[in-house]
Amino acid sequence: MPPPPRAVQVDDGGVDAREWVSFPDPAEERTWQFDVTFLTSPWTCIFGRGCQGVLTGPASELVQGCCSYGAHFTGVADARAVEEAAATLGAEHWQFRKRGRKKGVVRRLADGDLGTRMADGACIFLNRPGFAAGAGCALHLAAIQRGVSHVTLKPEVCWQLPLRREDETADDGHVTSVIRQWDRRHWGEGGAEFHWWCTEDPAAFVGDRPVYLAMREELEAMVGHEVYRLLAAYLDSRTGTVPVPLLPHPSLRNAPDPAR
Repeated sequence: MPPPPRAVQVDDGGVDAREWVSFPDPAEERTWQFDVTFLTSPWTCIFGRGCQGVLTGPASELVQGCCSYGAHFTGVADARAVEEAAATLGAEHWQFRKRGRKKGVVRRLADGDLGTRMADGACIFLNRPGFAAGAGCALHLAAIQRGVSHVTLKPEVCWQLPLRREDETADDGHVTSVIRQWDRRHWGEGGAEFHWWCTEDPAAFVGDRPVYLAMREELEAMVGHEVYRLLAAYLDSRTGTVPVPLLPHPSLRNAPDPAR
């Protein structure tokens, strides 16, 4: 049996204080660290339900969410997988299918990385309001219609958001893997220009389940079934029978009191 999880609380002066849990991987030379504060929060995607998007001003009426700039692929394998998924989409799923078939869905970005092609000012997979299948990612909508996980069709960064995995390898080969929330800074310099970002607004913390349960599929794909099982068992004990208070998410802790 692996050693029990070790809780670590990080305090940077109270503005973004967080609780973390750390434990060794049961099968390899790796230590996992998880952002307990975010994973136990009620964050949920509010796409089409008040999401203001990631442009330089509020744009909820565009219903673009975080799709305005397209997706960065993690590598060639990620890009090829999405190309294969796109080839299975019919016109009933995808508003820009003809354009995608003609020009392709992958482009070379200015930094040399691969990303999704754009169409009319946003990701080519983004169906706009008024499209028969509904607004939103064509790949995500197709997954729902087929009864399969969207993890199998979408670019990796898209199905992971707002989770992020960071791996660091020490000189001795030991790997430390961190699962945290995706912040503005993780978008690079452009993140500072966003008018709004969902993990900073109490409006997005209205889910009926904690993130680690609501995003089980995504977490299992990121860390594996056994590591997720260990994480969930620990967090279940924290949110279930053991009355240990959790550190509230900063977006909720620092929100104005509506009673005032």
